[in-house]
Amino acid sequence: MVSSKTIVILGGGIGGIATARALRKRLPRAHRIVLIDREHEHLFAPSLLWLMVGQRTPREIRRPLARLARRGIEVRVGEIQRIDPERRLVTIGGDEIAADYLVVSLGADLNPQAIPGLAEAGHNFYTLAGAQAFWSALQRTRTGRIVVLTAAPAYKCPAAPYEAAMLIDGWYRRQGLRAGVQIDVYAAEPAPMGVAGPDVSAAVRQLLGAKDIAYHPAHAITSVDAATRRLIFANGAHSEFDLLAYVPPHRPPAVIRESGMVSDTGWMSVDRHTLESRWPRVYAIGDVVAIPLQLGKPLPKAGVFAHREADVVARNIAVAIAGRGTPARFDGHGECFIETGDGKAGFGGGNFYAEPTPAVTLRPPSRRWHLAKVWLEKSWLYLRL
Repeated sequence: MVSSKTIVILGGGIGGIATARALRKRLPRAHRIVLIDREHEHLFAPSLLWLMVGQRTPREIRRPLARLARRGIEVRVGEIQRIDPERRLVTIGGDEIAADYLVVSLGADLNPQAIPGLAEAGHNFYTLAGAQAFWSALQRTRTGRIVVLTAAPAYKCPAAPYEAAMLIDGWYRRQGLRAGVQIDVYAAEPAPMGVAGPDVSAAVRQLLGAKDIAYHPAHAITSVDAATRRLIFANGAHSEFDLLAYVPPHRPPAVIRESGMVSDTGWMSVDRHTLESRWPRVYAIGDVVAIPLQLGKPLPKAGVFAHREADVVARNIAVAIAGRGTPARFDGHGECFIETGDGKAGFGGGNFYAEPTPAVTLRPPSRRWHLAKVWLEKSWLYLRL
């Protein structure tokens, strides 16, 4: 008879919830599954793009994590103070929780303070508060220059800033105000969604150009003057703006850094197929991980990868506990929608582990793909929680 095991999952985002759900389906109730998060509610982050242009409200894209209890998953809410990966111990609220298996899915912390003036000058639409503030400011900005900025070359959800620009364009067109505004994207990276390959990059640039959205690659921001609304870039360029939406630099969560779990990649390192770390029975998935690809870039940080990695980890933990079954391997496949702001979306996907470059294609925008993204949102919020 298999003795009772405790699996602790850190993080209540897409990866954490998917891991907990998959494990609960695979393991008898005798095994304890604990999910820990600092927030009481799960925020479906992909929908922040719709919230920032008034197409969603906060209530529509949040769900209480406590709902997982009815599925046999124990939820603990609080700040994680320490992780001991050697002993698989997690400290929360002064209590130590011992895990037979530990899954780290804590995501990436957002660090706008790394760029002087950025937080004061614009709106971080990767947060609920920032997306709400941008929507309020958007309604007041009838003319002028709207800038979407990526402050670092790597960030989660690589399509998001380009989607944001096209959604903003769509909002102004519906209001009959597009002729009075200029929309620019300033990107730290040399090409849009470069990890997906040159064909996808070219297609995204074409989508922006068709909507008269100016694209400025290889513009690494060094500082922002909030008083004069001025962006200063490392290449000597500068730009003024009337309204700024930005993607801030990312960094590993403080508890990961302080627990000595960061590798020379700057993030956690794992086996690219099993997601197991260098500590036995300690796994890491999603945005907290860096998985290098042959082309010199890491696997994108995106919910689809966190979800697929979660399925692999859950299956392998269940196989290890039961002592039977075939282990799974993460194969690097993933996909995403690209909202174009006109009730349509493109759809890109493929094998990011392909060598020498990822084998990814982008399908043209259509209403079908937009509706598919809406269905994905609703199915996650109503069926997963």
